[in-house]
Parts: sequence; structure tokens; C-alpha cells
Amino acid sequence: MATDPAKNRMQVFKNSGKDVDEMRRRRNEVTVELRKNKREETLQKRRNVPINDSTDEDEIERTLASTDLKELVANAANISNPEIQLAAVQQCRKLLSSDKSPPIDELIAHGILPILVQCLSRADNPTLQFEASWALTNIASGTSAQTNKVVHAGAVPLFLQLLMSPHENVCEQSVWALGNIIGDGPMLRDYVIEMGVVKPLLSFIKPEIPITFLRNVTWVIVNLCRNKDPPPPAKTIQEILPALSVLIVHNDTNILVDTVWAISYLTDGGNDQIQMVIETGIVPKLIPLLSHKEMKVQTAALRAVGNIVTGTDEQTQVVLNCDALSHFPALLTHQKEKICKEAVWFLSNITAGNKHQVQAVIDAGLLPLIIENLRKGEFQTQKEAAWAVSNLSISGTKEQVAMLIQCGVIPPFCNLLSCKDTQVINVVLDGLSNMLKMAGPNAEQVANMIEECGGIDKIEALQSHEKIEIYKMAYDIIEQYFGGEEEDATLVPAAAATGFQFEPAAGPGPRDAYRF
Repeated sequence: MATDPAKNRMQVFKNSGKDVDEMRRRRNEVTVELRKNKREETLQKRRNVPINDSTDEDEIERTLASTDLKELVANAANISNPEIQLAAVQQCRKLLSSDKSPPIDELIAHGILPILVQCLSRADNPTLQFEASWALTNIASGTSAQTNKVVHAGAVPLFLQLLMSPHENVCEQSVWALGNIIGDGPMLRDYVIEMGVVKPLLSFIKPEIPITFLRNVTWVIVNLCRNKDPPPPAKTIQEILPALSVLIVHNDTNILVDTVWAISYLTDGGNDQIQMVIETGIVPKLIPLLSHKEMKVQTAALRAVGNIVTGTDEQTQVVLNCDALSHFPALLTHQKEKICKEAVWFLSNITAGNKHQVQAVIDAGLLPLIIENLRKGEFQTQKEAAWAVSNLSISGTKEQVAMLIQCGVIPPFCNLLSCKDTQVINVVLDGLSNMLKMAGPNAEQVANMIEECGGIDKIEALQSHEKIEIYKMAYDIIEQYFGGEEEDATLVPAAAATGFQFEPAAGPGPRDAYRF
């Protein structure tokens, strides 16, 4: 099979044979800290607990203790007496609206589900439909098993019918119930999609819709976009994206946050989904949100934009063309560490790109800020900064790597060699090896910098590391750049006081492969 010589040369230069796909890191390669935040921001299931209605927990406990659930369920099934039936269904709803230990399993065991589902079809009694929808919404907010029992009882087709109800409260409660079912996971999500939820759901996005209703609709859209194993059907994504393009300019913070999280889920699904998002023209609307006054919006926007730059160079360039980097001085110095960490992760994917993209990071004045996060950030932020530096040492030109070194990267970079995280050690050794190779005949200057900050001692210590890959990389660096006899310090050429640059090679030689 024919091989590409240029690719082979690049793999030699990149030390570990990394290509851009390896250097760009999607979310599953990064820590889960922001995932926890994501769950808080966009809960998959939500209970409908009334604000004004009486749901005092002590009162509910007293009511529950004094209520015969079997009799209550029997009354809920009493279609011959509408008043008794409505009162019983309403009482079930109140019990299920408890924030603490609602009797979901107990009521299911007494047979409430088929009764509530039957009540959904009572077009002659919209109040009963509403109360039954509310009760089922809260059952579906429970465990996966409880949600599945609602589905198996036949609720989904009836909820879809109720989306056409002339009564707005019934429509909204049905949207909420379907959101909880969709939020259970990809299987139920795809089932509800197949049943036809998307078009009627999106039809609610109109100027006259009440803000609370639109918040619920947007949250359900988030759940439709959530999960990537498998992702939503491509047709569904294509249907949803125009709606997201409308909602992303909404002035309600809750709607805006959910909209941007929905985009972030879609852009976390691979290059094809990233391209779908790009083609809607949504990116220019997304980028300004990186400087939104609300941190919740910033967090979601940073995640969404960060996911886009895990794609191809061309997809990454779409983000850069929208002046995204102008927002990063503030993000890299944000008071919240998780924002700094996410910002550096974003930049690590830019420095994994082509030399023009690397130059954009340099021109935006971001190298010193990356190095500052490498020096003073929390460990997870330092880890992301190490990736950004190492990727630049691979993707950058000789001049770009020289500028990185001139900004003082080597001491804080070498400091990470003492950490316990083997992946970080690997990344740092890879970066140092690349810098030394890139320096060519000036490698001695770089080696001196590594030695002066104690890096050589750390590299030597790693020659006894339990991981063979780390041991081998450390050994190779010592052997190639620090293996000679001790020289008189007065004979060692020092780095220029005014800056650092790699001199051009004197002539053709084996290091020509490392020049760009």
C-alpha cells in the first residue's frame, strides 16, 4: 500500500505519532466537573411542584398517613360520580407533588396508572385531564422504571393528542410530561420522536406563547437533543435547529441557557452534527454569548463553542472567523476556575489546528494567559494548559514554538512532571521533546532552560517510572539532549536577554524534517 511521505514525516516529528484527531479532544476525554454543573443547569426530569398550592411537607405526610390509598384509587376510577373522581385524582396529584418521598410506587401498586391514563382521554372534562396529566408528569419524573411504567400504560399517544387541546394548561402539562419521558434516555426519546412529538412541540414557539410555557418547550427540546449513544435521528436534528436559531436570541435567561445547552449537546455528537449546526448559521449568534453577563449562559456557550472546535480545521475556522478569541482574555482570567479550565480546553483544541490557527491564538495575546493558567491554575486547569502547550509544540512553526518558549513556558511546564497524573506527565514529556527537536541546532539553549528550572532532575527521576512509555520518553530525552559530558558553563551559549528564537539550521541535515 502506498504511503504519504509528508504524513510519515509529521508522525516522526510528532514524537508519539499523534494526528489532529488525537490532539483535538472531545468532552469525554476531559474531566467531569463541568458535567456536574451541566446536570444542575438542565435537569433531565423535573417535578411539577406548585408554588401557590399547599404542599407543606408536614401536611402531606399527615395526609398520606391518614389516606387509604386503595380507597383513593377506587374513587379515582369512579367515572359514575365525576365530583368524587376529580377530587380523588386531584388528591393523588397533591400526594405526587411532594418534594420528599412521594408515594409513587404505592399508588402504582394500587393500580393508579391505567386510571390516570384513561382520564387523559376525557375531552369532556379538561380539569380532570389537567389533574391526571400533572399526576403522570410527577410519576414520570421518578426512576427509569417508574417512567417506563407510565409509557407502558399507554400515556404517550394520549399526551401527544393533548398537545392539540384548546386548553393551554392541558397542553403545557402534556409538554412537561413528555419532557420527563424523553429525558429518561435515548430509547424513550426515540420512541416519542417516532410517535410524532417534534412538529406539534415546535408549533408552540410563537410570540404569543406565555413565557413559562415557552420555558417548558425549550427544556423538552434540550432533552430531545441530549444523549449521543445513539444521537437523535438526523431528521430530528434538522427539524430542531431552525427553532434553536430563533430561541438563541430570546431575552429570557432560562430559555437562553437551555437553548445553548441544546446546541452544546448537538455539537458533542461528532463532526456531522457539528456541520449541521454550522450550516444553520447559528455560530455568529452563539459567539457573543461567551461574554454574556449571566455566567450560566457563558458556561453553556463556552461548552457549545468548545465542542465545535473539536471538529475539523474548517469547522474550527468558522468559530475563529466570528472573532471568538477576542472573548478569551476575560474567560482565561475569570473568577470561576471552571470557566478558566473550560477556556483553556477550548484553546488546546485551537492549538491542535493548523499554523494559521495557532497564529490566531498568538495574535490574540493569549499565550501569556495560557502560561499563567499553567502556572497558577488548579490542577485540572493546569492539565488543560499542558495540552494546549504540547499541541502547539506539535502544530506550530519553529517561530511559533520559539515565541511560546520566550513567554516563559518551560518552568511551569516542567513543574507538572512532579504530578501523579501519568497522562499529564506524558503530555509534558511529549511537549518538551517537541520543543527540543524544533530547536534543532539551538536545542542546547532549550536544554539549559529545562536544567535551570530543575526539569532535568524531574526527567531523570522519571527514568524509573512504572509506565514503560514514560520511562522510554524520559530516557530518550536524557540520552539525546543531556547525555554528554559536563561542559564549562562559560562555553555554553546563553539565551538572549531580549528574547528567544530558533536560529535557522546551517545546512540540510536530519532535522530538516522538523522544519515548517
